[in-house]
Amino acid sequence: METVLTLDPFGEEEKIISPEPVLETSAAVTAEEKELLLEEKILNEEEKKQVAEFADKIELAQSASILQYGAGVQKKMADFSEQTLNKVRTKDMGEVGQMLTDIVSELKGFDPGQEEKGLFGAFKRKTAGLGKRKAQFAKAEANVDKICEMLESHQIQLMKDIATMDKMYEVNKEYYKELTMYILAGKKKLLKTKQEELPMLENKAALSGKAEDAQAANDLANLCNRFEKKIHDLELTRMIAVQMAPQIRLVQNNDTLMTEKIQTTIVNTIPLWKSQMVLAVGIDHSKEAAKAQRQVTDMTNELLLKNAETLKMASVETAKESERGIVDMETLRVTNEKLIATLDEVKQIQVEGRAKRQEAESELGRIEGELKNKLLEFSR
Repeated sequence: METVLTLDPFGEEEKIISPEPVLETSAAVTAEEKELLLEEKILNEEEKKQVAEFADKIELAQSASILQYGAGVQKKMADFSEQTLNKVRTKDMGEVGQMLTDIVSELKGFDPGQEEKGLFGAFKRKTAGLGKRKAQFAKAEANVDKICEMLESHQIQLMKDIATMDKMYEVNKEYYKELTMYILAGKKKLLKTKQEELPMLENKAALSGKAEDAQAANDLANLCNRFEKKIHDLELTRMIAVQMAPQIRLVQNNDTLMTEKIQTTIVNTIPLWKSQMVLAVGIDHSKEAAKAQRQVTDMTNELLLKNAETLKMASVETAKESERGIVDMETLRVTNEKLIATLDEVKQIQVEGRAKRQEAESELGRIEGELKNKLLEFSR
């Protein structure tokens, strides 16, 4: 931005470029001159030349000129300060902070490793399945995505504000330099007036003794005093510009920090959380698969044990049967004993039968003899 110094900030004064002045050198340099030389260090050669030319155009005798000296840049500075203040005042970081807090709450609210304790917790652990976990994750993810969309919108606005703050900072630097140029030109004019014009009028009044000469010297002294106050006002305005610079950077840094927080949340925290949730669901799948596999393995082992037991029983029985004779020795022993007993009984029966038959034969013989005798008796 090109800086143009003017004595008529609200008019149509045409800028007049005067020839480059010849700098006067003196053996003794006053404290005020040293101060001016120090302040001029922030200006380049072109700006120093412009200040010197403008100082020569200042007319302290014109009250309006003194009243409006630097008023234009003061008004621009006032408007700029108000604009900056509104920018800071309307910036509500509370909403962004609340969104970040909401995201943290959502992320903490869904912890795959957290289980409730107690009887109710045990009941919930038994009844809550993989489907419920997926539903919880989907709900949390939807809430997080919605908040992320709003955060991205705020992030874009914050980045625009950061760029705007850079421009505001540069504008503030220009206003600072412009105020410095007005202050330097005014101080140069004031110093020259106090060192040259005012002593001349005071000497003239002392020599002439005329009231009008004394009044002229007094008027010029009053004008110098008024102009000095005006320059002081400009210095106060310049101090506002000095204070404005760190304020702009502070607001910009706050915007940058908040943008970085949003960026970290969007590109790091949320993907990590989603990865954790995917891993949690995957682990649930793995647990379910492992459980099913364990059940299959347990059933297989159980069947193998049962088959082995059945096979053992069948093999043992088959081996026993294959090793048995057609007739068991016990059977032969029992049958042999029974056969011997039978033979003994048969022999006994035969002996008894023989004895009975012998008795019967004897009895029959006796009976027959008795019968014969009886018949012989009848025949006689």
